[in-house]
Amino acid sequence: MAHSVTIRTQTVTTSSSTIVVNTGYLKSWNGILKVLQLALGIVCVGIIGSEFNSYYIRSTAECFFLLITTTFMIGTFILVLSCLISLSTASILSKTIYELLYHAIAFGLLFAASLTLLVYANNYKRVLNSYELLLGASICGLINAGIYLFSMILALRIYRGF
Repeated sequence: MAHSVTIRTQTVTTSSSTIVVNTGYLKSWNGILKVLQLALGIVCVGIIGSEFNSYYIRSTAECFFLLITTTFMIGTFILVLSCLISLSTASILSKTIYELLYHAIAFGLLFAASLTLLVYANNYKRVLNSYELLLGASICGLINAGIYLFSMILALRIYRGF
């Protein structure tokens, strides 16, 4: 007995202009720490960036601090943005070795740059007009390095599955 079967296929495409924001990430410890790192990075770059002008050649300590704080401020901004825009990035990225390495390198370099700027500011405090600003920037950098250290410990615990 033969019978005929008709198969119909239909392709539906939808376009949506809504942007989904993962606000739950900002309520987690990783999200809170990254927002704090970003805010302190903005403060550090703002302070040290305002000290640069075209009439005076800055020291290597100030250039090193500006370079390191700008680098990790941009990197942290990209991490926060990707975790906010993508729903799966925050859960996947925290389980990889990338978070651990990023925070370890950020801690080491930011700690070194902040300590270098602190020593430089203290050595030349009689000569520097902006001693208080450099001291404030280096202290903000040291606090930010501490937050990166805490994030590194948290990333290590998540990576190992504790």
